[in-house]
Order: sequence, then structure tokens, then C-alpha cells
Amino acid sequence: MPGDPGGSPVATAATTCARIEEADDLHAFMPEPGRAARLAAQARELAVRWPMPAGRPPLYGIPVGIKDVIRVDGLPTTAGSALPPAVLAGEEAMVVRKLRAAGALIAGKTVTTEFAMFVPGPTRNPRDPRHTPGGSSSGSAAAVAAGLVPLALGTQTIASVIRPAAYCGVAGFRPTRGRIPVDGVIPFAPSLDVVGCFAAGAAGLARVAAVLCDDWRPAAEPSQPILGIPAGPYLNRASPLALAQFGRHAAALSAAGYVVREVPALDDMDEVARLLVVITRYEAAQAHARWFGQYPDLYQAGTAALIHDGQAISASDYVRATAAAAAFAGRLAETAEQAGIDAWLTPAATGPAPSGLDSTGDPIMSVPWSLAGLPAVALPAGLAAGLPVGVQVVGAAGADEHLLRWAAGLEPALARMVDLPA
Repeated sequence: MPGDPGGSPVATAATTCARIEEADDLHAFMPEPGRAARLAAQARELAVRWPMPAGRPPLYGIPVGIKDVIRVDGLPTTAGSALPPAVLAGEEAMVVRKLRAAGALIAGKTVTTEFAMFVPGPTRNPRDPRHTPGGSSSGSAAAVAAGLVPLALGTQTIASVIRPAAYCGVAGFRPTRGRIPVDGVIPFAPSLDVVGCFAAGAAGLARVAAVLCDDWRPAAEPSQPILGIPAGPYLNRASPLALAQFGRHAAALSAAGYVVREVPALDDMDEVARLLVVITRYEAAQAHARWFGQYPDLYQAGTAALIHDGQAISASDYVRATAAAAAFAGRLAETAEQAGIDAWLTPAATGPAPSGLDSTGDPIMSVPWSLAGLPAVALPAGLAAGLPVGVQVVGAAGADEHLLRWAAGLEPALARMVDLPA
């Protein structure tokens, strides 16, 4: 990984800037005229602070992209919107302070959909620019997939880490809700928002998660998890192409010695999706009440419509939805326990990245797990119709360390997958 302890952060900074400039048509990073000077100064500070390899922190000299809903001192936060950056300014996010303390180079802000919702930004998929990179952490996923940076931060409320990771062919991690601080992050739906990360593979995810997660406890040497496939209405939301490749994923893991069993689950997917809509829209309307009231004409039509939908939801309906979501999370945990599984195994998205840039794709494969606040990892798992597909592994609440250990074990079998023609 570029920037490993022992390397030169000054050289890494220069190389990173050159890569970002050369990939300007990808639109993964927000424009920053003074990037080279800022990064060079930051790199020199690192070299002075930690002159000897011994004792250097875990992310020393590693460039990291930061999604543009996460506040960074010295860089404007626009959240992919037309609002004045001064309106969105505030104290630097705790996750950025943790990265700095770990020796990371802040490479810059990555492009997001407007307010991390659904209106796409300009980012293109580096695997095929005619296809969406996903949303809302589009710039972060594309930046890692294109090799501009080895690590990037994103956020997820519904599917905004797992889906773009799958579409762009990289690994993505969304933690248990509450494991990574979200202060200093522009909200979408505060009770569901989490900060996640992207890397080329599971080892990179674990490296940054150990820095970002509160109370990180390194997992012991892993035993093989028992994996459960949620058979029923949820899985049927994936496309035939995705399901065909997913069947091959499950078979490859079984051949590698993993116990993979089908578990009837999620027969209430329509209600689960409805609960997520109620909670996200209501909370978005509350979170944006002041800004939207002051600058309604600066919001794009799709975002404004989402906020208007939230304004029409009553407080009592919202309270009932949050109670139902908590009950759903309890039932999901009980189902896993009764089935004797350690983690759920699913497609990371409903299929490969759709063509066109007017939509960020269908988030449904992440909906139940995000509603329940569970940790999830997306792992690259070959190609379908020439585009990346991913596998999603979902752990129990609080089991982030085990999940990332398991992901590293699952990765080799999935990495050997070959293309499945359309």
C-alpha cells in the first residue's frame, strides 16, 4: 500500500497529486487548485513529526480521500450542493482527526451525490465511464478503483458504501451503527448514518477500521464463519444475472470449505423498505429544516422532493417506524441465532452497475442491514457482463472485528471468480 511506514510521504504526496490530475475526467475528487502545495506541506510535517520508522503510526504517509459531506479543516464542504460552503462549515470531523493522528495524508475531498442522497454527481465509473459508479460515495469508490488513493472514506445511510464498492470493483466496509463517530458529518438521516471506508481489499479495510472504530478489539485468529443466504423475497430483488453469479460465489465458498446454508428470512421486505423510507425522509426533513428554509431554490429537484416527502410525515408515524425498525432488528438477530449462522451472505447489489449517469442504482440489497444497523463488507467477486460484481457479508451488531477477519478469509475464493457473460 503506497505510503507504508518506511516510505517517503513527500514522494507519495507528489505521486498522488499527479494521479488525481491525470484522472480529471473521472471526476472522483473535488477540484482543489492548491492541492499540491497543501499535500506537500502536510507530507513534510509528517516527516518531521516521525523521522524514524520505528514508532510511526499505522497510516503513516498513506493518502486518503474524504467524501465531501465530512468536514476537513482547510477544505470547503459543499456536500455536492450549491449552498454556500460557509453555511455548511463547522468543526473538523472526528474521523479526520483520527486519520491525522494515525499519520494519514488527507488527499482531498471526493465527490458525493447532493447531500449524500440520490441526485448524482459527475463521477464516472472507472471500470466503464458509461456506467454509474453508484452513490452516494461515488467519488470515494471511484478514486480507490482507479488507483488514485489506496483508501477513502464514505458514508452510508442506505447503501452508499456497499453498492458503489460493488459497482466499482473494490472492497467497502460499513460499521455497526455507532462504532465510528459521525460528528462533523453533514447528515442525511442521523439515526441511520454511518461513516465507512473503501480499499482494494479486506486488509486495507481492517487497517483503517482499526483507526476509526471506537474501542477496537483485534479479533483472535478466525475460525470459518457459518454463512447464511437469506432465501425468499429479499434475494429475489436481485437480477437474474446477479443471482447466477451469486450462485457461483456460494458454490466457490462451499468448495473452499465454508458451511453455506439457506435460511428463510426477510419475507416482509416491502414493510422493511417502507420503514426505511419513513425514517430517512422524516429525519432528512428535520436535519435540513434550517438550510432548506433559507435556500430552497439551491436544492436540486430530487433532493427537494425527498425533503418535502419528509415534511409530510407526522411525528407519530416516525415514532412508530423507529419502534418497528428496532423490533425488526431484534427478529433478524433471532433468526440468525436460531439458524446457527455467524454472518449473512448476499449479493452486494442487484447486479452490475447500470448504464447511464442519471441514476445511482438500486439500493435494496443493503436496505434490511442498514435499517438494523449491522456491519457489512462488500468484497470484489469477479465480473458479470464485463462489469464488477460484489458479495456482501453482514455480521452481527458489534462484531466488526470478526467480520473483517472473516472477509479476509473469504476473499481468495471470491477473487478467483471469472466473468459470467450477459
